[in-house]
Amino acid sequence: MISMTTDEAWTWSNEVMPFVAMLMITCLDMSVLTIVKAAMNDGMSSIVYIVYHDALGILLLLPTFIIGFFRNAGRPPPLSFRLVFRFFILGLLGLSLYQLLTYQGIGYSSPTMASAISNLSPANTFLIAVAFRMEKIDIRSSSSVAKLLGTIITISGAMLFTFYQGSEIFNTGPSQDSSNQLLLSRPSDWIFGGLILIAGGIVGAIWNVLQSATAREYPDQRTIVFFFILFGTIQCIAVAPFLEPDLNAWVLQPGTGMVAVVFGTVFSVVFRNTAITWCLEKKGPVFVAMFSPLSIVIAVIMGVTFLGDSLHLGSAIGAAIVAAGFYTVMWGQAKEKSKLPITDEPGSSDQTAPLLSSTNESNC
Repeated sequence: MISMTTDEAWTWSNEVMPFVAMLMITCLDMSVLTIVKAAMNDGMSSIVYIVYHDALGILLLLPTFIIGFFRNAGRPPPLSFRLVFRFFILGLLGLSLYQLLTYQGIGYSSPTMASAISNLSPANTFLIAVAFRMEKIDIRSSSSVAKLLGTIITISGAMLFTFYQGSEIFNTGPSQDSSNQLLLSRPSDWIFGGLILIAGGIVGAIWNVLQSATAREYPDQRTIVFFFILFGTIQCIAVAPFLEPDLNAWVLQPGTGMVAVVFGTVFSVVFRNTAITWCLEKKGPVFVAMFSPLSIVIAVIMGVTFLGDSLHLGSAIGAAIVAAGFYTVMWGQAKEKSKLPITDEPGSSDQTAPLLSSTNESNC
């Protein structure tokens, strides 16, 4: 039997395992998006997936919420109507609108596009926070300049990724003549999907700001998550008949669609939230966020392998620019956070920490 010393066990638990966990989460995130895209290619409507995904998710969350509620000795203050309404808005933004825009955008474009646009989240959140005066830009501060510069870089990269195609680097399908392809060289569906994903990212950024403010006002995160997912699910069910009136589309047949719903729900509700929370406790938000640009590489590999996508020069350059801007923003955020007072309790979060440290973790 192999035994480890105390130092080796500490290194394994605090250095190796968080890295392995985040690598698995990133791969599984892109696996879910790839399977969902395959299900949409087979005719599954995005609203059908969202409704079944959210309904199954709330059923999985309900027992843990009830158990946690009765076991919690120090219960938070009673819910007011204003807080319940805030949860309703969080569900509308973070679940209903965000999911509808995201999966509709993926349907028109690809998981690769979605993974690239998702890296706009810190930049979008920064801009929204500045607009709501929850963040300030100080041109004398290197951290503020880095966040502003990184925001400009990520937006520029996303625009290039969306509108510029360029020559093919790798192609698994019929070759196409892509010489002299300039701005707006993408097919119209791809551009439309990219714009929808960008709109979804803006909605997600607004959700980040509102969720952060709500968490400061009401400290029970489990209650916030449960109610905003519950309200979001109800909202999606309410609009579902208008978005997908065909009753036959709601019959899940064994195949890619059912696999997408079950795998996506179990992964996002059971594994993803738990693993990310553990990694945040062990390594902090900057470490978790660092893996985001890796999703572009994984999405490209899966798209080329399983969906027959082609890799174009514009996608590669745009993705690289987005990743560079993302890391610039994260560097500025990390530098700013390092100047804040350090709390005595491990794992505790300073309420004055930059809002940008909150990344969009809506249930996709």
